[in-house]
Amino acid sequence: MKNDRLTKISYAGLMAALCYVGYAVFPAINASGTKVHLGNAFVVLGALLLGGPYGGIAGAIGLSLADIISGYGASAPRTFITKLVIGLVVGLVAHRIAKISEDHSKGYVLGWSVAAAVAGLGFNCVFEPALKYLWYTILTPNAEKAQAAISALVAITTYATIINAVINSLLAVVVYNALRPALFKANLFPTITKSEIKQAS
Repeated sequence: MKNDRLTKISYAGLMAALCYVGYAVFPAINASGTKVHLGNAFVVLGALLLGGPYGGIAGAIGLSLADIISGYGASAPRTFITKLVIGLVVGLVAHRIAKISEDHSKGYVLGWSVAAAVAGLGFNCVFEPALKYLWYTILTPNAEKAQAAISALVAITTYATIINAVINSLLAVVVYNALRPALFKANLFPTITKSEIKQAS
């Protein structure tokens, strides 16, 4: 149990670093106030591999640090919340509902990993502008930014956010389904306990 927890903490640290790399190092596109980047793919991958709490915390730390280091420190608290929620939603679908960490056929795992990625990043398309609206109306009032956030929410999302969700979902699912058999074979696949699954829900 102790070794397994240490393994998961190590994996979570790696996912946090990859989230940062996906945001800050890989080429990115800025569109409609949204940066299209690959950081979210590693939030999803972390949640698929480690469960919602570990994956969400890894993404929250990695991408919040990316915001701070890139000069967007004011966005870091919102980033922390949204990435944590992405991880929890992915973990809920993947492990609480589908239990993909157990032994299943490749088709079953592929289908549910797609569903989990789409659920997490799809939910974020609505949750992120909603949080931004609340943030700029209640916590740090800014009428212009609040209006931009509600406009994105009413329109469900901007095209840039959709592009983000699609690209990151595809990358996370492909990498997870490629890594899963190799990790099983090497006896390095992390065990997700029932208590961790309950925490995600």
